[in-house]
Amino acid sequence: MRTLIATLAIIAVAGCGVDTATTAATGAAIKKAELEEGKKTLEQSQQRIEQAAQQVQQRAVQGRESADK
Repeated sequence: MRTLIATLAIIAVAGCGVDTATTAATGAAIKKAELEEGKKTLEQSQQRIEQAAQQVQQRAVQGRESADK
């Protein structure tokens, strides 16, 4: 009887460890996905900033060309 109780206790404790590990792995996967989304957003923002800077530069050149005429 004691062996049965000890075995059940070990199984219960082992089950908790598996649940904790699964929860940690799921949390890590979520954080990884959030990080990847953040990187995509950063890259898109950088592209938009570069495009805006190019437009400003083009307009400045056009303004100078118009002033020279």
